[in-house]
Amino acid sequence: MADQSVRMVTAIVLHSVFFLSGASDDCYKTRHLIITAPKEMEALTGSCLQIPCNFRLKQGEKLNSKTTTFGVWFKNIPYFGKNGSEVIFNSSGTVSTYPMSFTGDLSQKNCTTLFSSLNTTYTDTYYFRVENRPFLATAECDGLQITVKDSPPKPRIEISGDVKEKDSVSISCSASTPCSHSPPQLTWNLQPDSHHMMEENTDRTFTTRIQKSITLSHEHDGFIITCSARYPVNEGKDVKTSEERKTLSVSYAPKNTSVSISPSGRVSAGSRVNLTCSSRAKPPVSRFTWFKTSRDAPIKVSEGDFYSFNVTDGGVYYCVATNQLGNQTSSEIHLTIGGDQLVGAQVIVKVLGIILLVTTLLIFECWLKSRRCTKPQEDAVGDDYVNMVVELHPS
Repeated sequence: MADQSVRMVTAIVLHSVFFLSGASDDCYKTRHLIITAPKEMEALTGSCLQIPCNFRLKQGEKLNSKTTTFGVWFKNIPYFGKNGSEVIFNSSGTVSTYPMSFTGDLSQKNCTTLFSSLNTTYTDTYYFRVENRPFLATAECDGLQITVKDSPPKPRIEISGDVKEKDSVSISCSASTPCSHSPPQLTWNLQPDSHHMMEENTDRTFTTRIQKSITLSHEHDGFIITCSARYPVNEGKDVKTSEERKTLSVSYAPKNTSVSISPSGRVSAGSRVNLTCSSRAKPPVSRFTWFKTSRDAPIKVSEGDFYSFNVTDGGVYYCVATNQLGNQTSSEIHLTIGGDQLVGAQVIVKVLGIILLVTTLLIFECWLKSRRCTKPQEDAVGDDYVNMVVELHPS
């Protein structure tokens, strides 16, 4: 382990000297082999790494089609065969220290390589070399830094579009896929069974992605999206997991707008009343407006979340909360003056008294009429009786 650390430090120092001393410029001027590959790649222990790679030769040079083209990977420093460089794979079969294989066709200048069964000791700077005799050249200007880690990288959660209510947005979770032969399995709390897509990036590396479109509401504000990436390792026998979380911040128009009154209950004329308007909004409410209803149209009476005034008469009040996304009107609050209720009660008592008086008079009148109707009949019966007595006892 100590020897490896010394070699790595030596490689870094030599590599720095190589580029900082001006050798970099000379490198690009005199190079015979150029590769197209990422400058840096990360991989996971127990998994594999697919290195996308193509090469081309200096103008005027070409491969000999009559001989076999071999590819060589070595590490530490860009000088092949010099002290400090270490060949770790040669497709000729002469060296296979590291578990590598070319999946690309070298005769077609495709040097794509599969690096398997990785561990952290493979972290280093690697260089590619072509051997097609008599052509022998190293891509000494195009070092590839490979870093092998024990823990997988976290997935990335991305949201496209404006994050405000009633808008439709696309939410995706993606994870780097160092090895397309062993992609990660993505799961999240937005959708149980999401369709996985593997995308090829511009540098020919791969990304695994899941995606969902949703229409936002104020209820999504504060919702935590959780996405997990499960990487199979050790030929699928084990799994390494990483997780990412992202909290949705959704803008919305005012909600739950309401009015409270103090003091509550009946108030007397001339007393002071305080009305308070509250609402939930994002961004916060920029303006509160107070209105009093009337027969023709509502009358604007004040602005601000707090409205205080001396009572002169009753009425119906409400407030409107506004922000840049919209507004909402509160329910109405009825302000009743205690004196008004007393006057109303007095009116009711008077009406009831009048009704009672009229009813009494009507009953009395009916009684009088009934008396007038029965008295003549009684007088007639008395006269007949007198006549009968007179007839029975003549004088």
